[in-house]
Amino acid sequence: FGLITTIVGYILLAMSLILCHGLAAVVRFQRSRRLLGVCYIVVKVSLLVVVEIGVFPLICGWWLDICSLEMFDASLKDRELSFKSAPGTTMFLHWLVGMVYVFYFASFILLLREVLRPGVLWFLRNLNDPDFNPVQEMIHLPIYRHLRRFILSVVVFGSIVLLMLWLPVRLIKLLLPLFLPYNVMLYSDAPVSELSLELLLLQVVLPALLEQGHTRQWLKGLVRAWTVSAGYLLDLHSYLLGEQEDTEGNQPVNNNNNNPPAGHHNNNNNPLPAVGEGLHAAHQAILQQGGPVGFQPYHRPMRFPVRIVLLIAFMCVTLLGASLVCLILPVFTGRWLMSFWTGSSKIHELYTAACGLYVCWLSIRGITVLLAWMPQGRTVIMLKVQEWTFMILKTLVVAILVAGVVPLLLGLLFELVIVAPLRVPLDQTPLFYPWQDWALGVLHAKIIAAITLMGPQWWLKTVIEQVYANGIRNIDLHFIIRKLAAPVISVLLLSLCVPYVIATALVPSAGVTPEMEVLIQRRIYPFLLMVVSLIGILSFQIRQFRRLYEHIKNDKARHADQRRFKSF
Repeated sequence: FGLITTIVGYILLAMSLILCHGLAAVVRFQRSRRLLGVCYIVVKVSLLVVVEIGVFPLICGWWLDICSLEMFDASLKDRELSFKSAPGTTMFLHWLVGMVYVFYFASFILLLREVLRPGVLWFLRNLNDPDFNPVQEMIHLPIYRHLRRFILSVVVFGSIVLLMLWLPVRLIKLLLPLFLPYNVMLYSDAPVSELSLELLLLQVVLPALLEQGHTRQWLKGLVRAWTVSAGYLLDLHSYLLGEQEDTEGNQPVNNNNNNPPAGHHNNNNNPLPAVGEGLHAAHQAILQQGGPVGFQPYHRPMRFPVRIVLLIAFMCVTLLGASLVCLILPVFTGRWLMSFWTGSSKIHELYTAACGLYVCWLSIRGITVLLAWMPQGRTVIMLKVQEWTFMILKTLVVAILVAGVVPLLLGLLFELVIVAPLRVPLDQTPLFYPWQDWALGVLHAKIIAAITLMGPQWWLKTVIEQVYANGIRNIDLHFIIRKLAAPVISVLLLSLCVPYVIATALVPSAGVTPEMEVLIQRRIYPFLLMVVSLIGILSFQIRQFRRLYEHIKNDKARHADQRRFKSF
């Protein structure tokens, strides 16, 4: 209820400011009137930011959860119990899911702008427009315009969720009754719950797939192929792709909106309110690429409204089919592959979905590479296969060390330093789950790598930049093992082994009591971390004081030289 209280407070404060502003205008207090107007603008912008960044993703997250209840064999009663047991966590998770949904929706709109004719998506705000300023719009547009946009955004986003989640789930339960529900257990006896796997999927698996240039190009190619097919079937090729697609030469296109050529239709004069304009600032932060801006004229065929309706229906059918494939194929592939390892036991669907996604991606990538190599002949193909086999073997070795051993050691160290001392009493034995420790270690390794790349220049940052610059094709196994894997693994192993040897070998020989021995074994990891942190802070402060001392001494010497020079 904190969010509702905040919104109600902003509304009451805005109404009070409006009332005071009116009274100041009646009594002709110009300075007070101007000050109250500025305060009202601040409150208005704050309210709109809270609504668009807080309320809108939260509504999307809850609607996604409600439409996917049958997919996880859950009910509204379960969600009510979850909310009552942990309201803050529940609201945050739904807000996070809604934010991710809006993020990828905005990214897909940007990809559409790169393919479609400028002017097709006239009802959607082009966030790459240099004239687009969300704060300025919040200030100048009236509240009812923002309210209308918000309602329209909720309707559009909610309809897409119904089309791509609720309806496919109903069809899957009708056609494949044994496929659902997904096995997603959010509660376990492990010290770290299965939510770490969801964070791993959101922060590692999906970005690794979507940030690949090939994946984006494949998606763009599919969108272009669908657009060309729909354009020729419905005679909307000029409307969707523009006139330049119909000619073989690169003829210039008249982009003058004021004087369009005859036979072309310009529908850019009466723009409707933009759809999906929530999260203005968040969207602008993620937008790096976009299609051309402006407007291009097009040929308007006969029965144009009917063709547009058929185009929308075709689009809905395509989205429904794509959603069915995305919900079935990766999970089915992952279940089939995991069955060879675990048998008939149920596995968390995040494992199966991640495994299926990577297998599908690798399969598509391999097919496209083979199709590109086929015109070069058998000899070239065999040489390429040998080269890629050797490269894949080197990549597997690097992956085992950097993505396997390092995250496992890092997650185990985090478990011993933070989780076990805080959660496990001294009279109980801590249990360690390597799979969970590895999942958390991957997240920690990603965070540490990001902080290292953003920090000052030192040897680890130089090595990571060099490995990233080489890429997979020019991977240097000897350099990675010697400069990256071996030093990092050595430091982590020393951090794990030295406290263990001290607590289990040296402390018992000192003749301490068993209770003290257990206490030292359980608290030596955070104690040594605190000691190392204090030593690092002290050394940093000593270097800073030494640098300050040298700076003051140099300044004094320079001033003394200047005075001596003036005296002469």
